Amino acid sequence: MKRMGIETTFQKFRLGLRKTRESLIGKVQRALRAKSVIDDEVLETVEEILLAGDVGSATTGLLIANIKKRIRDEKYASTEELTGLLHDEIARILHVNGNRETDRIALPASPRPFVIMVVGVNGVGKTTTIGKLAFRFRRAGHRVVLGGADTFRAAANEQLEIWAQRAGVELIRQAHGADPASVAFDTLSSAVAKKADVVIIDTAGRLHTKVNLMEELKKIRRVLDKKLSGAPHEILLVLDANTGQNALQQARQFVDAANVTGIVLTKLDGTAKGGIVLAVSHELKIPVKYIGLGEQMDDLQPFDRKAFVDALFG
Repeated sequence: MKRMGIETTFQKFRLGLRKTRESLIGKVQRALRAKSVIDDEVLETVEEILLAGDVGSATTGLLIANIKKRIRDEKYASTEELTGLLHDEIARILHVNGNRETDRIALPASPRPFVIMVVGVNGVGKTTTIGKLAFRFRRAGHRVVLGGADTFRAAANEQLEIWAQRAGVELIRQAHGADPASVAFDTLSSAVAKKADVVIIDTAGRLHTKVNLMEELKKIRRVLDKKLSGAPHEILLVLDANTGQNALQQARQFVDAANVTGIVLTKLDGTAKGGIVLAVSHELKIPVKYIGLGEQMDDLQPFDRKAFVDALFG
């Protein structure tokens, strides 16, 4: 049964990463067919392909440097071996920066409720992510309460309510323009009273200024911690993989202010820019917890490093 689960995960990753695989690894493999021996020209071509695939300059530089060192130390010469080297080094980057199977969100025995705060700019798929997360937890047998603390955007609560209904979970909300921290406090208070297992708090993706937004997120964190010491226990930053390197810039704005503990990369199935997974992991030093591989409720998948790398190489 376990084996079937692994195969299902791999197939989901393989299908969802099709565009990235063709654009990134497919190009590398085609380039290597033209030559039989690894030389500077081959390595420069691989470097250019990685950069074009949104792996990022810092991460690409590290990959190429590590590959050159192994070629020198372990005496690799054939281009047939280069794909295997690239596979190994990509896996190493993800492993070093915390992307192990144990880094997926798992509910500990305590505290209860386990509080997750979700942050990110508008349009990245934040509300959809919350709905799919809620569905996963409810399907696992947990009682879930959502908090609609994005009171700045008029349609936010309506969208979250639709997802709450789809997932079969409760939503705590207030009127448009209400104090977001107050909504977060009420949500957690209700969850504690009802002995819920999981609380997921939606937050605004835009306020009048960036400073205003970051201060609001800090305030929500303080209020949650006041109600339940240590809350929020997980802070997820949602990024749209389609935006490539711009996602890194967004991330840097949130990481310090929101104390981000994990990344969710959405819409990977619709982009050839899946190399951003490597850039985010390496440059932010924050584990990727979930990736979005489609529109269905179960298409938000816990990030599996081995399945990701194996699917990327086909």
